[in-house]
Amino acid sequence: MSWIEDESFTGDQPFGPQTLPYGVINEGVAVRVGDHALPLRPIAASFSDRLAELVTANSLDPLLAAGRPRWSELRARLTELVTATAAPRNAGLVPLRDTTNRLPFTVADYVDFYSSRHHAENVGKIFRPDGAPLLPNWTHLPVGYHGRAGTVVVSGTEVVRPKGQRKGGDGPVFGPSTRLDIEAEVGFVCGGPVTSQIPTSAAAEHVFGVVLVNDWSARDLQAWEYQPLGPFLSKSFATSVSAWITPLEALAVARIPSPAPEHALSPYLVQDQSWGLDLSMRVSWNGTVVATPWFGHMSWTFAQQVAHMTVNGATLRPGDFFASGTVSGPEKRHRGSFLELTWSGREPVVLDDGAERSFLEDGDMVVITATAPGEYGSVVGVGEVRGTVVAAD
Repeated sequence: MSWIEDESFTGDQPFGPQTLPYGVINEGVAVRVGDHALPLRPIAASFSDRLAELVTANSLDPLLAAGRPRWSELRARLTELVTATAAPRNAGLVPLRDTTNRLPFTVADYVDFYSSRHHAENVGKIFRPDGAPLLPNWTHLPVGYHGRAGTVVVSGTEVVRPKGQRKGGDGPVFGPSTRLDIEAEVGFVCGGPVTSQIPTSAAAEHVFGVVLVNDWSARDLQAWEYQPLGPFLSKSFATSVSAWITPLEALAVARIPSPAPEHALSPYLVQDQSWGLDLSMRVSWNGTVVATPWFGHMSWTFAQQVAHMTVNGATLRPGDFFASGTVSGPEKRHRGSFLELTWSGREPVVLDDGAERSFLEDGDMVVITATAPGEYGSVVGVGEVRGTVVAAD
């Protein structure tokens, strides 16, 4: 029993009391309860002083900086409040349809990884048909690159088709991308004290929660620019993330072993516990489900990614954000990018309305969702990431 009257606030629904993701709306910091948002500033008196200063902030930045003990304390208190039979004083629910979500935290540094072997091999076959699909370093370390923190945007933000150079007959051609793509990924929001050289065993102390990511990608720009230094303008124009951050603690039951490495790893990448995640994802293109990637296929875990990012002395700080790389698997239905799904446009997708697509057209909308198993048979949700393509300026 709960004072919250919302049919979606149950254990068999993704955003019941087992999930309680954090976001920021016009009213300030909030948690999602079913199809409603619960603003926390009006009920600050229901928290201890050390928690009240976190829930009355204008963003999640102070909460990220507070560290794991405060994260656990706040989650425990919120669980008590939302499962009580009487509402906290001054509590008020806001229907999600009436909310405006903001980017919930200030993105400090952004790193995008490349952790799906299936995706890496598919892209290698497409971009380097005469070479080895997987480069030699890939099985030894989590490959990644620094993205552009300033163009990380909250779910629902329109995505303007980017311009740039692409390969032409006698040289480069400049103009709007003609091969605009998505990458369905899982992102990790960092917090806790500023530190470096974090072992895999301590990585979870520095990861606050999980979001979904759409790493929009201009494949024609990418093919021209990525050698020898990798993606630049083809990726930096927009990266969409969920408006609601699911706490890492909510995914405790979803932990699974990751695929075994094919050879011995450097000691700093060896894990003493399982940090693969049983996340089932869905990618919808104009309302048609076109792919169902499973995050359990990923070869490198977030713990290994944190260890690799910091092993050279680089610091991890509150607000740092990193993404898994495209989530793909062994079957066509598992492919988390349209480059793979249509095999570089040679195998178009037919949508439910009869339209054929190889890459994104102006007006197309992509929605990525995910769920995971929770305690006692419940379902844990990760906030959707949604974006609509609009014409180049």
